[in-house]
Amino acid sequence: MWALAVHEGHLYAATFETGGDEAGHVYRYDGSTRWADCGSPDTCNSVGSLAVHDGKLYAGSLQYSAGGSALPESPNQRPGGKVFRYEGGTRWADCGKLGDVPGVAGLAVFRGKLYAAGHFQRPTQQPCQKGLYRYEGGTSWTYCGHPGHRVPHVGVYKGSLYATSYDGGQFARYDGERWQPLPPIPDTTQSYSIAIHRGRMHVGTWPNGSVFRYDGESGWTPCGRLGDEKEVMGMAVYNGRLYAGTLPLAAVFRYDGGTTWTSTGRLDTTPDVTYRRAWSMAVYQGKLFCGTLPSGRVLSLEAGRCVSWDRELAPGWRHVAAVKADGRLELYVDGKRVATSSAFEPTDYDLTTDQPLRIGFGEHD
Repeated sequence: MWALAVHEGHLYAATFETGGDEAGHVYRYDGSTRWADCGSPDTCNSVGSLAVHDGKLYAGSLQYSAGGSALPESPNQRPGGKVFRYEGGTRWADCGKLGDVPGVAGLAVFRGKLYAAGHFQRPTQQPCQKGLYRYEGGTSWTYCGHPGHRVPHVGVYKGSLYATSYDGGQFARYDGERWQPLPPIPDTTQSYSIAIHRGRMHVGTWPNGSVFRYDGESGWTPCGRLGDEKEVMGMAVYNGRLYAGTLPLAAVFRYDGGTTWTSTGRLDTTPDVTYRRAWSMAVYQGKLFCGTLPSGRVLSLEAGRCVSWDRELAPGWRHVAAVKADGRLELYVDGKRVATSSAFEPTDYDLTTDQPLRIGFGEHD
């Protein structure tokens, strides 16, 4: 399960398919254990990324080498490297190809533009024009260069776009015009995820299954290893805490500060495989969702009580109010109730605190 994204009140999942005549799909969650097939945007074996831009859902296609997960290679070796826009049903609009790259592993919206990370997994897939691309509309993309390494995953933090790497723990910042290499992440050869927690950028790494916090000119601060895991994959902030998924046991850990991580359990118990991945995460309907490989299952976790509005806020100033009343949490936008949590017993939760209420400086940023 390569990617998860929330758009206009729905949760979407992107998949890797193993069959020679199968292509990567996007599915929409319809509640309980039901998923609606939204079709295959491309003919390659994976949809590697999802993002919402300008009110539309976009998907990046990718040729995935399953050997990287110690699984049999897919007979479908058709390249990806294209971006598509979802038009409803099983219809996808072709938004063009990123140079000659075989995959799109990352999508991000930065300064009002959609950016895509052109990606290849194996040296045998070279040469190609690795790096970052900016969408100009139609099927047109502008090549934005690269910082000297592959750019598999990208994230936005405090006015800049940041890029992870599969090449020696390198890390870089893009300001919209030029690249700036940053100090490499210690004890790292590959980095897989970016999450903003308590105003700081955190990055998940291989091969020691650790998370590092970026402290600007001070460099990187180790935030601990997640059990005995080797790789940190999907990360998300949910109900005030940072969560991260791992390989090889497909476990999900909760960050409890300092270098302490607490396991919340294993999500994939597929027998007779070397690696299991807790690959992708999203917050939806007040719960944390996580997609796995190789089982292809999506699981959810509810910790405490949380309410979320699963749509994009309209441009301009909005009035947002959170209310606790009669054993439920309610969320209002511009005076209209837009979301309600599941019921709970109020006396089960002690909300007294000696800390001030902070708005705009919370668990995300």
